[in-house]
Amino acid sequence: MKQADKAQRFRELHEAPGAFVIGNAWDAGSARLLAGAGFVALATSSGATAGVLGRRDGALSRDEALDCARAVSSACDVPVSGDLENGFGHEPAQAAETIRLAAEAGLVGGSIEDWNGEALYPMEQALPRIEAAVQAARALPFHFTLTARCENFLRGRPNLEDTIARLQAFERAGADVLMAPGLPDLEAVRRVCAALGKPFNFMAGIRGRSFSVAELQAAGVKRISLATSLYRAAMTALTDAAREVQDHGSFGFLEHTLGTPELYRALKL
Repeated sequence: MKQADKAQRFRELHEAPGAFVIGNAWDAGSARLLAGAGFVALATSSGATAGVLGRRDGALSRDEALDCARAVSSACDVPVSGDLENGFGHEPAQAAETIRLAAEAGLVGGSIEDWNGEALYPMEQALPRIEAAVQAARALPFHFTLTARCENFLRGRPNLEDTIARLQAFERAGADVLMAPGLPDLEAVRRVCAALGKPFNFMAGIRGRSFSVAELQAAGVKRISLATSLYRAAMTALTDAAREVQDHGSFGFLEHTLGTPELYRALKL
């Protein structure tokens, strides 16, 4: 599928009735598996991508993030959005350049957050960054779905009113999708969705703060992303298998894994 067609498909998913789930991949193989499992769109995950490189979330360079984006988008025939962190720079021009490069890497969407690595950007700095990203997205030859993220609840600032105010400002600036990871309960989700006119992305993957698709759809959510949760599930299985071998000298985990032919089929190889 051509990039422009993927972009149009991604836009249609946000305009269709109901909610949809976007699977977060971390390499070409996981992208093939998730697309083969029926996910209608994928996204990268900064935390998962950093984990693959043996680092903590937030320690990726822009080139490394775009390398992952290129691998994921080229491995599957579904739309792919990118976790672009803060745009890999504090200035509006740097956020705009990241959007342009993301499109070159095959992405048809991406998110820019209001966290600078140590604190939230003040609004007089956060808003121009989103405005510049929007302008860069609109200059592309296809519709690049831009997501603006407010990081309050992930960064120890559980202020719902400020979160809503920031998202509303990002919406007025032209962002296509709004996102506030870490909302504590469904009532907060309902309040955020009711305050916005554009689609809201809920991030599942936090214990005690992840709700069913049906519950989130009823609350007004359009898109549900999975963050690092699938990567963490894969690493949990790896850890359990390794402990079994090391601690017990047994290989019972093999009874619960795909055989090589089945794995090849799942990877479409």
